[in-house]
Amino acid sequence: NKITPFLWFDGNAEEATNFYLSVFKNSKRLSVMPGPDGKAMGTTFEIEGQTFHALNGGPQYKFTPAISLFVKCQTQAEIDDYWAKLLAGGKEQQCGWLTDKYGVSWQIVPTVLGEMLQDKDAAKSQRAMQAMMKMVKLDIAALKKAYDGK
Repeated sequence: NKITPFLWFDGNAEEATNFYLSVFKNSKRLSVMPGPDGKAMGTTFEIEGQTFHALNGGPQYKFTPAISLFVKCQTQAEIDDYWAKLLAGGKEQQCGWLTDKYGVSWQIVPTVLGEMLQDKDAAKSQRAMQAMMKMVKLDIAALKKAYDGK
């Protein structure tokens, strides 16, 4: 990848890497950069074909929701699975967003939502948007119901 997200952690980059590798089935560790104290200074890993670098940079910087990782889901079961795993020790946000226990923001979103929000029928699109705005974890059936005007 020409562009790779670089994640700055405060001493727990390897722990976070292990966590993400346990959440996503199609993932793997690519490398570990040893640090002076025997702990990993950083790691490189891959999730669903996207490479990430994680570094133990220290306490100077924290993650914010201004940057989030967008996870496209095909089914409600997939949404529920990622939501439960990534939320463990983290915090729920609105509209399918959550912050994991390391402070990284994630959007767990059904692909069908993008189709609904881009529909040429503005009324359908607005109904889906209004339904989404009232949700924490996104519910495909409820989104479809609102989209269809039921």
